[in-house]
Amino acid sequence: MTMNQERIQGAPTGASVLSVQDVSIYYGSNRAVKNVSMEVLPNSVNALIGPSGCGKTTFLRAINRMHDLTPSARVEGRILLDGEDIYGDVDPVAIRRRVGMVFQKPNPFPTMSVLDNVVSGLKLAGIRDRRILLETAERSLRQAALWDEVKDRLNSPATGLSGGQQQRLCIARALAVEPEILLMDEPTSALDPQSTARIEDLMGDLKKVTTIMIVTHNMQQAARVSDTTSFFLNGDMVERGPTDAVFTSPSDERTEAYVTGRFG
Repeated sequence: MTMNQERIQGAPTGASVLSVQDVSIYYGSNRAVKNVSMEVLPNSVNALIGPSGCGKTTFLRAINRMHDLTPSARVEGRILLDGEDIYGDVDPVAIRRRVGMVFQKPNPFPTMSVLDNVVSGLKLAGIRDRRILLETAERSLRQAALWDEVKDRLNSPATGLSGGQQQRLCIARALAVEPEILLMDEPTSALDPQSTARIEDLMGDLKKVTTIMIVTHNMQQAARVSDTTSFFLNGDMVERGPTDAVFTSPSDERTEAYVTGRFG
C-alpha cells in the first residue's frame, strides 16, 4: 500500500470507473505529480483542490492522455478506465472520446455554428446521418441546460453566445460522444456568478449520465458540488475522502490549513 492509499480516509467502495495506481507525472526530470493512487466511482463528482502549481491540472490532463502532446512529459504507473490501461496499446484519440474535457475558458470552434460545434466529435468519428446528428445535438444541449436558449439559433455562429452559454456549449460538445468521464479544469473561473451557479447546478444532473472530475480553486464550489475531494500539495495527494469529511474533519493538518484559508 502506498502512502497516498493510506491517506484515503473514508473513501467510497464499489466498482470503480477509474483506477489510478501509483501514478507519477514528469516534465523532463521534474516530477510534478508523485505516486498518486485513487479509485473513482461512477456517477460521482470528484473535486481536486490545492494551491496553484500543486499538480491538479497536470493530473487531470493525464487522465485523457493530453500529455502525449507535450514532448517532455511522461507518465509512470497505471491509469485504468473500466479496467483498461489507457497508456497501454490503445488509440489516444479513442481515450479522449471516452474521457471528455472542458477547459478553464470557453473554447467553441469559432468558425462553426452552434449545431456544428456540438456534433463535431460525431462527425470526426464518421457519423453523417443528419437525423442522428440532430437528435444527439438536442439531447446534449438539453443535458447542458442550453437547448431552450439556442434551439432557434442552431445555425448561428457559436461565438455569438455569451460566455456562460459558450461554456455550456463546450459541455454539450463533450457530452455528445457520451464520455464515461468528464474532466473540468476550473470551468467557471472566467464566468460571472449567475453563469457559475448554472454550471454548478448542472453538475448535479450530469453525474446521472457520467462521472465528473473538477479542478477548482473555489473551496465553496468544491463543497457544494462534489462527492469526494482530493487535496494536492507540491505534487502529493495529501488527502482524499468524502467532501464533508475533508472540509469538516480533515485528517491532515495541511488540509485543514488550506480549506480554512490559512495558506494557499
